[in-house]
Amino acid sequence: MYNLKKIDGGVCASDGFFADGVSAGLKPDGAKDMAFIYSDVECEIASVFTTNKMTAAPIRHFRRYGDFKTNFIVINSKNANAMTGKAGIEDIDEILSEVSKNNPQIKNPVMSSTGVIGVRVPKEKLIAGTKLFDLTKKDSTSASKAIMTTDSFNKQISYRVELEDGSSFNIGAIAKGAGMINPAMATMLCFITTDAKVSKSEMQKILDEITKTTFNAASVDGDTSTNDTVILLSSAKSGAYNADAFRDALHKIMLFLATEMVRDGEGATKLVTYKITGAKDDKEAEKVAKALSDSLLMKTALYGEDPNWGRVASTVGASGVECDEATLKISFDKCCVYDRGEIYFDEEMEKKSAEVMKKDRFSISCDLGVSDGSFTAYGCDLGYEYVKINADYRT
Repeated sequence: MYNLKKIDGGVCASDGFFADGVSAGLKPDGAKDMAFIYSDVECEIASVFTTNKMTAAPIRHFRRYGDFKTNFIVINSKNANAMTGKAGIEDIDEILSEVSKNNPQIKNPVMSSTGVIGVRVPKEKLIAGTKLFDLTKKDSTSASKAIMTTDSFNKQISYRVELEDGSSFNIGAIAKGAGMINPAMATMLCFITTDAKVSKSEMQKILDEITKTTFNAASVDGDTSTNDTVILLSSAKSGAYNADAFRDALHKIMLFLATEMVRDGEGATKLVTYKITGAKDDKEAEKVAKALSDSLLMKTALYGEDPNWGRVASTVGASGVECDEATLKISFDKCCVYDRGEIYFDEEMEKKSAEVMKKDRFSISCDLGVSDGSFTAYGCDLGYEYVKINADYRT
């Protein structure tokens, strides 16, 4: 048995971790645009990165280390350092060399970036920014705001896990993401810290497992970024660990952040949960869920608050999975509009379904009636604001 208790602190909630954000002049009006996460001990590290073949320089730099420990991450916004070739990696080498020179306690520092693709980082500004870091600061909120790009709010969360024997450990995280989010990670950065005494191999296994049903199940616009990054650090300073409790807490943290990214989708007004059941297997259920969360016709219907269940049925059928109108059931929250060949979408049901569509959070459920495969994905609507934001993104 164990108890999960939500606590304050974000990435600084875990023992031994520090964080803060500073302004290096990348954003206008002195807004914070660089952050660090520091541990006073070297940490085991687990990671998941983008599936985009045009991998950004920070990820390629990270992979050069091989099997390693670290106690420092520096993050910048406004510039992705992607499609910058060998020079992009050399820029990171120079920036991190300065960090290590000025802070000898830092070991194997890594860098993460988000922003515009195809532009060299302003190296001098970033180096100057690192000199503003105060490694004694514990300000997760400041760090979470510094890594934002088109996000409309910062994203952080932390839990204390209390075990039956009286011991406990903490897990906390910050993340950014609002657009260019596809169910194969997202234009997202997520940094998770824990003081649980968990091995690197188990930490990586659990992180991979949970990513599939959280960040890989979230969609804003169906685009996969060059920089998607999830990094999990463990200081092991609590000396405590329970695999089930760790998995549960990490899942809650990652699911919360994934759905917050979708809720914050550029111009989004709806967070929609697509619950698929009755598929031939979980893989086919996942295919349907992601087809629905990615569909532009679905997204525009959501924006228009139109309970157009025909678009749901059409998308299910076009997904290529085993399905049939004679076994399909469709519901908007608890409003069943179609059930195995019977249409229940009369005037009263349309009115009830339209009320569901006005909510800022609701679910669309599809029971395929084939077998017991299931999967849940998360999506949002798509409106005029998304086009405005992305048309002007570089300016």
